[in-house]
Amino acid sequence: MLVAAAVCPCPPLLVPEVAAGAAPELDAARAACTDALGVLAAARPDLLVVLGPAEQSGRGTHAQGTRGSFRGFGVDVDVRLGSDKGAAPQGELPVSLAVAAWLLERTGWSDAPIEGLGVGEPLGAERCIQVGREIAARAGRVALLVMGDASACRTLKAPGYFDERAAPFDEEVARALGSADVAALEALDAELAYALKASGRAPWQVLAGAAEDAGLGGQLLYEDAPYGVGYVVATWS
Repeated sequence: MLVAAAVCPCPPLLVPEVAAGAAPELDAARAACTDALGVLAAARPDLLVVLGPAEQSGRGTHAQGTRGSFRGFGVDVDVRLGSDKGAAPQGELPVSLAVAAWLLERTGWSDAPIEGLGVGEPLGAERCIQVGREIAARAGRVALLVMGDASACRTLKAPGYFDERAAPFDEEVARALGSADVAALEALDAELAYALKASGRAPWQVLAGAAEDAGLGGQLLYEDAPYGVGYVVATWS
């Protein structure tokens, strides 16, 4: 059963070495993510599942100990998903899960077994919801760290250029995540999310499926769009 969740954005710029001189611009987001992960630790889960958007090669499960890297962004920063136990895991973390691993390492997470899940953008709502239900049933106390960004079309300089639909979409996402509104997340328009380059849509709908019978309450810790991309931090407990 799902006992807690943290929702965080997944830009590599959260890692200060990647952001370089612009690092202070996301200090508030980093602080909010740290607070959100504290909620997960306080829930004392039997299993932590970390999920986020992934390209084709990064989709599917990633075992505890799987490594990731930000070398593709020009910095010598490597991360690992939880402790390295047993045989060396295969493959490499997708970027969203590498950001999650960095956040977990930064907060000293070492409590529960961890597993990663890379979610493809094309995954339909019904399948996302079903995946969430399956995750929630895997242990008596399950926690989720859900990575994903809102729209990338908030300003003219945003990655997706300006789209007048972006701000209302992000406002509804922030409201739903901040209030643990499962029905609203399940009803998110996948086509609109794709058009607005909102990478978090599928992970959020997995969260919604996992939380259907959990009766959790939500809290919005951060919402902004410093680079024309919507970043939301929220907790469910």
